[in-house]
Amino acid sequence: MLRSRRRGLLARTTAVAVLAIGAVLAITGPAQAHNYLIESTPEAGATLTTLPARFSVITNGTLLDLNKNNAGFALQVQDADKRYYGDGCVSVDGPGISTKAEIGAPGVYTVIWQVISTDGHPVSDSFQFTWAPADGSTTRESAGSTKIPDCNGTLHPNAATSAASPGRTASVSEGTLSTILWIGGAVLAVGVAVVVTLLLTARRRKA
Repeated sequence: MLRSRRRGLLARTTAVAVLAIGAVLAITGPAQAHNYLIESTPEAGATLTTLPARFSVITNGTLLDLNKNNAGFALQVQDADKRYYGDGCVSVDGPGISTKAEIGAPGVYTVIWQVISTDGHPVSDSFQFTWAPADGSTTRESAGSTKIPDCNGTLHPNAATSAASPGRTASVSEGTLSTILWIGGAVLAVGVAVVVTLLLTARRRKA
């Protein structure tokens, strides 16, 4: 009878530990997911006939702008000749980023974007669109630049290690580190609870 009770207690303790760990993983799972593109101006593959006021990228969740200085964010527009357009200044607003729209001659352009995801990881990608002004006007054309725009000297995007790299993510950042520590603490707490329960069970056996 006593053995049966002990086995029952151990089974219940194990079940509680498994459920607790599962709950921790279920809660932290969404926090670890990277942001992804859900909307953009222009849309990927679209043909623009009228230039919008701003180019933008909207993701599925709030972006992480820890210092409120837009560090780590980029929205670059490049033509087929690898010339960049715009001043490089990016505005971060909730789940999206935007920059003043500038463009050159009609043709195919590539939008290269990078954001700091909700989980703290830099996420970047690119897509193309076609610029074909309806009236054939070239009065709004910009000369472009072979260098990545630096937002009037406030950024340093032309350094060898700082250019956006579409489709890749960086190493663990501040936001990710805090999340990992939180998960580790939660799992450790569950482990401590299990150990305490087992010790109490052992004492009852001796008694």
